[in-house]
Amino acid sequence: MVFYFTSRCGQYTIYMGKDKYENEDLIKYGHPEDVWFHVDDLSSAHVYLRQKKGEKLEDITDELLLDCSSLVKANSIAGCKKASVYVVYTRWKNLKKTSSMVDGQVSFHRPQNVKRMEVEKNKTIVNELNRTKKEEYPDLFQQQQDRERELIEEKKAFRKLQLAQEREKEKQRKLRALGTKEEEEKRKQDILDTIEKTKQMNLELSDEEDSSSEGSDVSLGF
Repeated sequence: MVFYFTSRCGQYTIYMGKDKYENEDLIKYGHPEDVWFHVDDLSSAHVYLRQKKGEKLEDITDELLLDCSSLVKANSIAGCKKASVYVVYTRWKNLKKTSSMVDGQVSFHRPQNVKRMEVEKNKTIVNELNRTKKEEYPDLFQQQQDRERELIEEKKAFRKLQLAQEREKEKQRKLRALGTKEEEEKRKQDILDTIEKTKQMNLELSDEEDSSSEGSDVSLGF
């Protein structure tokens, strides 16, 4: 069984397993968009936030962080009794599970990518989230497979778009090169035309001068 909640902003799904055995399934069958929350150094539920496609860890709003951290604190046997606790969170893909670990135990591939925050007890937020609570029995494996197929299709579509953009860039480059060549040929032709016109003008001027000289000859009689 998985418990699903809707964030207070109404735009995100938050979920957690019923017990440590279901936590194992959640660790195994997460999505790339999932963010994992847990009370630091205490036993607690594994709470997940499913971000929207393309969002980064830094995109989580303060309100959404408070939703997830308040919920994970409330679902910690020891943590719920404390006035405040520290909560750690990181991307699902950063969770590391080895065969030597007990159920529900995890470590991290990159500890430097784990963030830590302090959260105080907040019954108002927890109660508001609990009003959206739903119990479901999802096929986590199938959901993960479906998401992986979506990712493959998204990558194919992205690559197709990249290739189309590259072809368009190459087309524009060739057009610019062709235009430059045509401009150069036109410039050369203009120069040749100018030279030819200059030659023609010089010939015409020369003819006029010759005609003028012939007309001014004076005959002298003796």
